[in-house]
Amino acid sequence: MNSLIAPELTGRIERWPIAGAFTISRGAKTEAIVVVAELRCGDHVGRGECVPYARYGETPEAALAGLEAMRAPLAGGLDRTALQAAMQPGAARNALDCALVDLEAKMSGKRAWELFGSAAPSSTTTAYTISLGTPETMAEATCKAASRPLLKIKLGGDGDDARIAAVRRAAPNVELIVDANEAWTPDNLARNLAACADAGVTLVEQPLPAGRDEALGAIARPIAVCADESVHDRTSLAALRGRYDAVNIKLDKTGGLTEAMAMAQDARALGLQIMVGCMVATSLAMAPAMLLTPFARFVDLDGPLLLARDRDDGLRYDGSTVYPPEPALWG
Repeated sequence: MNSLIAPELTGRIERWPIAGAFTISRGAKTEAIVVVAELRCGDHVGRGECVPYARYGETPEAALAGLEAMRAPLAGGLDRTALQAAMQPGAARNALDCALVDLEAKMSGKRAWELFGSAAPSSTTTAYTISLGTPETMAEATCKAASRPLLKIKLGGDGDDARIAAVRRAAPNVELIVDANEAWTPDNLARNLAACADAGVTLVEQPLPAGRDEALGAIARPIAVCADESVHDRTSLAALRGRYDAVNIKLDKTGGLTEAMAMAQDARALGLQIMVGCMVATSLAMAPAMLLTPFARFVDLDGPLLLARDRDDGLRYDGSTVYPPEPALWG
């Protein structure tokens, strides 16, 4: 950043209502609880948003405390490069990293992708998520979304073969990807993969629990399998060999855009396809992830579409087409 003035940090917890409920194998929620980091330097303000995830032992309060602990390092000149060692990967670092990128962009008059020497993102198709439920309720929800080109189907273990068959009947011409959120077991893995293959599913995300996914390397996988909970940052890529064909890069896991951009390059070098994923959050959380979309085979940035309302100056969605952020939002 082109200033000797240290940015002033503020953090806050925000709650955004979900339209209905969002249900996966680990439970349902009716609101998105996000933590926002805001950096002010003179007339310039940089922002970043994260979603602390209980699956990884995170809470909004702990994430906010993690941000507060960075006040003194920021006053001492902490920049985005030093941040990578100063904080552990996770939601809090993501919010601060993205706020630093946003602030740097605003102070330099450049767009965020220019700071990374990357191509400008263009409009792209995002998946739209169908929550876990009975085959009948999922088929009903799928019918309402059948005009979208790409659907992401949440599965949950027993009965998934019936769920995916019902979804396919409801949307015979849509590309389907599924997310089991660690709910399958070695005993039903082959059966559920076969059911997905029979339904023409393109990709299965995280079928087995992280740390207990060795069965994926011992079977012939009829369709591509994507790591989510089994992969966080670059250090976890090597363990995926022989088990996964793709990785879901989420900024809340990598600890920010800086690590995510480097991780995308390393994943491609290993021959892994890339999905750009998200938590349920506002457009402020989606905007940085748009910089990864030029590298991605799958884009899953539908978080704002699942909310009852989005923040001002949010990303523009035209059906399932999402457009890059305007400077008023981020970057």
